[in-house]
Amino acid sequence: MITAIVLYDLPDTIGLEECRAHFAKIAPDFLRVPGFIRKQFICRRDGKIAGGAYMWQTQEAAEAFYSGPWVEGIRARYGCEPRIDYYETVAIADNVAGTAGAVD
Repeated sequence: MITAIVLYDLPDTIGLEECRAHFAKIAPDFLRVPGFIRKQFICRRDGKIAGGAYMWQTQEAAEAFYSGPWVEGIRARYGCEPRIDYYETVAIADNVAGTAGAVD
């Protein structure tokens, strides 16, 4: 399992509340992406940086998504290149599900 941390700078015309509305609108679209597990949409409180913490089945699935229309949308909407870092997910603690432990 892969966790990708994605960040991008926001233009002055988009802040926290604009992100909240946009992210709520597009969140269901992610449920149809191959290899996608979950995403936490994030925006810094000052509205300067936004992005997400994504969980993917594989890094290949993540890279396929980030190299497709998604990156063009980021460039068009925010006017910048996203910063993407990949991490091996080695353990998860989930209070809602009541589970914790290593990830194979």
